[in-house]
Amino acid sequence: MSTAHRLRLLAIFIILGSALPALMAFRASGDPSKGIPAEGKKIFVVKCVPCHKADGSGGVKLTGNPTPNWRDSKRMSDPKYNDDYLRDCITNGKAKSGMVAWGKTGQIKPAEIENLIAYIRTFSAKK
Repeated sequence: MSTAHRLRLLAIFIILGSALPALMAFRASGDPSKGIPAEGKKIFVVKCVPCHKADGSGGVKLTGNPTPNWRDSKRMSDPKYNDDYLRDCITNGKAKSGMVAWGKTGQIKPAEIENLIAYIRTFSAKK
């Protein structure tokens, strides 16, 4: 094997190796978020409040699309709306609803997504 070929292979492994942790962070884990709600609130206030309201009650955005009421404990306890669902929404967006793909655009990092999920869960938590 030539030196040039070895260098190309090495470059490929380095690129794949550096991208792998980020890709793994965006996969569905099936686990509840281990994020920090207080950290998630900081992001929520800046990125999410315009559409989801400060109290998480949702409503209708300027686009006319509805946003979910995260205060509805019945809805939020439905297995359909588990943490993987929230990860997917925040990471990949929802084109039909106008939800931004915050994770894909790099505006919100994987650990920050976990913090956001933890904060969103506080809206419907039993008091």
